[in-house]
Amino acid sequence: MGWLGLEGRRALVLGAGGLGAACVRGLAEAGAHPAVVDVDESRLRALRDDPTLADSDVQVFPADVTTSAKCEKAVTAVADELGGLDVVVHAVGTNDRRPVVDTPDEVWERILTLNLSSAFYAGRAAGRVMRKSGGGSMVFFSSVSSRLAHKHHAPYAATKGGLDQLVRVMAREWAADGVTVNAVAPGYTETELTREYLDRPGMREEMVGLVPAGRLGTPEDVVGAVLFLASRQASFVTGQVLYVDGGRTLV
Repeated sequence: MGWLGLEGRRALVLGAGGLGAACVRGLAEAGAHPAVVDVDESRLRALRDDPTLADSDVQVFPADVTTSAKCEKAVTAVADELGGLDVVVHAVGTNDRRPVVDTPDEVWERILTLNLSSAFYAGRAAGRVMRKSGGGSMVFFSSVSSRLAHKHHAPYAATKGGLDQLVRVMAREWAADGVTVNAVAPGYTETELTREYLDRPGMREEMVGLVPAGRLGTPEDVVGAVLFLASRQASFVTGQVLYVDGGRTLV
């Protein structure tokens, strides 16, 4: 994986769940020095004890990134510990599937805060660090829901659509500083976020039927796209949303 030029790169991954954990493993395999932030300490322990990461110095930071001050503190702490930031991956998110008319304010506000506000806070904090040091790469997790009008996804889809535009604006503002900002938009992927939904009777078959590739994605399917966008090979790619969906957005 040396062609990616990720060896020795200082990488912050926000979110230690399925996609975040897969990105930590991919970055470590590519020779980067990853640190991971999550509010769930059990997830952090699982990564720290992961035998596939035994030879990697993965640093873990328990922190809540849903407020401006806490997110700023977490990003700054990681940057100070690593001696800077070359890569940031934002893999924080949640969903709550229900019709618009049955969505209470609390659900809207919770999803908005976790999915979109945390991305703004993290991007802003990391942008300050990267601009000062002369460059870096940021990758945010979007979704096919930013483009497709899935029913029962209103808050989630709205935050992912907003995230796509946030990525473009950050990319536009920081391009001259050597900072690239992109998003990866997975299709139907088997993660902690989707497991309960996919286990409903008939749901897995229905979802697979919507994917031209004939299967659901896995976290590992997404890692390659993240590593590319985080790498020196993508130094002239910015403001893009890369769909990793088995062709879902084609139909």
